[in-house]
Amino acid sequence: MNRLDTDARMARLRDMVLMRRFEERCAQLYQQTKIRGFLHLYVGEEAIAAGICRQLRPGDAVVATYREHGHALMKGVPIGAVMAEMFGRVDGCSGGRGGSMHLFDAEHRFYGGNAIVAGGLPIAVGLGLADRMNGRDRVTACFFGEGAMAEGEFHESMNLAALWDLPVLFCCENNLYAMGTALGRSEAQTDLALRASGYGMPAWPVDGMDVEAVHAAAERAITHVRSGAGPAFLELRTFRFRAHSMYDPELYRTKEEVERWREHDPIDTLAARMTADGELDDDAIADLEAEADTAIDAAVEFADASPVEDVATLLRHVYAPDHRTEEVTA
Repeated sequence: MNRLDTDARMARLRDMVLMRRFEERCAQLYQQTKIRGFLHLYVGEEAIAAGICRQLRPGDAVVATYREHGHALMKGVPIGAVMAEMFGRVDGCSGGRGGSMHLFDAEHRFYGGNAIVAGGLPIAVGLGLADRMNGRDRVTACFFGEGAMAEGEFHESMNLAALWDLPVLFCCENNLYAMGTALGRSEAQTDLALRASGYGMPAWPVDGMDVEAVHAAAERAITHVRSGAGPAFLELRTFRFRAHSMYDPELYRTKEEVERWREHDPIDTLAARMTADGELDDDAIADLEAEADTAIDAAVEFADASPVEDVATLLRHVYAPDHRTEEVTA
């Protein structure tokens, strides 16, 4: 594993703390009915977005799942626009029409937020194909859960990406439970990196609870993809500390299992490592948390002040203009 320097470690710790505090605040806001609909939290998986997204260039693209708040923040989508979208307000990154599961920001090349399992994979392949055909030096990072690997879109996307040498980095966030189904109950081969390698692309497993391990693996994979050598696959072995969604009674796993995984909390792991190396103390950790809370407070204030969409515009972006009628009446 490549050890990050002190500044890089501090930046990754700051990123993970921001994501964690953001998600915790979202859970509170959901209970207060400020946020409605479905809500899928990233608590426990922060090392993945922090270790990968910050290595991408502004022109690179990210395609994510419905558990995408952390990816959006790490890709540079303004925190106020993310929170306003959660509130369903017009200043949200999707105009308040998408909510938690459908964050989108073309300016930052963040293409969802996709509610359909494996739905982002064909989009990532399309983005990669467009970049390759236009000779653009870009990478598309596609995030998905291990449940997506049971879907036909996964196999079609992997095959085409490898066949056409597309610049796509496939990032499987394997948190062991596709909603409530354990990996071993749905997949005959649970070594997902091994399965992916069958498509003729480099693929390897990574400790998704260790941001430095994720950073090192992503650096290697992104270098491969950007060189024009074709796609790569990372199996990021991680665990979500909270239920699948706010509606999930979480009857499929024990509290003891969750607590065992909490011992590998990515924030605590990096903080302990930095403390042992003399790079961090309690005051610095408190400062990071206060900094995150200040940013989140401002985001909530921004979202609260943002208006709801006017009823008169609700059909906008729903139906395409009927140009045939225009031609007939012209």
